[in-house]
Amino acid sequence: MASNHNGMDSIGKQMTVGGHSPMDQPADMPVSESEAGDLRETNPAESKRLTRGQITLRRFLRNKSAVAGAIGFILVALFAIFGSYIGKWAYTDVDTSAFLSPPSSEHWFGTTQGGRDVFAMVVEGTRKSMMIGVCVALLQTSIAALIGSSAAYFGGWWEKVALWFTDLLLVVPSFLIIAILSQRAGAAKGSIALFIILLAGFGWMLTARVVRSLTLSVKDLDYVNAARFMNVPSSRIILRHIIPNIASLLIVDATVNVAYAVISETTLSYFGFGVQAPNTSLGTLIAEGQRSATTYPWIFLAPAAVLVIMLVCVNFMGDGLRDAIDPSSKSGGKA
Repeated sequence: MASNHNGMDSIGKQMTVGGHSPMDQPADMPVSESEAGDLRETNPAESKRLTRGQITLRRFLRNKSAVAGAIGFILVALFAIFGSYIGKWAYTDVDTSAFLSPPSSEHWFGTTQGGRDVFAMVVEGTRKSMMIGVCVALLQTSIAALIGSSAAYFGGWWEKVALWFTDLLLVVPSFLIIAILSQRAGAAKGSIALFIILLAGFGWMLTARVVRSLTLSVKDLDYVNAARFMNVPSSRIILRHIIPNIASLLIVDATVNVAYAVISETTLSYFGFGVQAPNTSLGTLIAEGQRSATTYPWIFLAPAAVLVIMLVCVNFMGDGLRDAIDPSSKSGGKA
């Protein structure tokens, strides 16, 4: 009997882990570092599991045109930020000894009819256009996300009002309104901020409709219903649960909207309705240079080349982000 009793004790010892039997161990019992290492060794597939962000980054980096676009956009941004530190002239300086001077060691991109350095003006114009493009893209994407998601989530009278207002702005002649208001503001202090608000205020409607459609498909999912049953505030549900679930669309939309905003600013400034003197942008520089594009081409070609490079890079980045985020795109598959 004693031997049998000792045998049962040995079996009991073998069936215990850390002094507890498997039945007594809690499910959420912490795992030590050594045990975690053993698990990783026995399950190598689990240790190689990638997050969604890592998979998206790998897909983006495999797209050579997207990587080239990102590098080009960064170089243009560095040119806009630090170009004034490497140039010899400020964009407001006038060289009275060099009117319509071609590119030289003193004036790298030549000078204008008024004796101003084209390189310095292109740097300042790129900074203004890029700032307007990025700010407009972020602002109008945020407006579209909030209005579109809230309209679908709350429904009822708010959805009807939001859709009516969205449809109204789609048929309003936004170009004329922006032209009139920006012209009245002129070059006064805050005119650039007003111009950004106007461009963003008339550019969010189509994105808002897409966001509303996507929100309708996710607002009844289990995790949203669970948050609602736990009395989580509606604003928190929208900001923490719904909008992050459609963030892929918003990221791509914001990237593409940078190009649209720059084109809108350039078009309005070209016709004299956007950025007003003494402020400058790529649109105002192109408008000034096109009158002498055949006789003094450096005044026109420099800002036009920077504008084309910026737009091409942004479009490549947008296409790369779309392909990386969308699993069914051509760059999908194994990460």
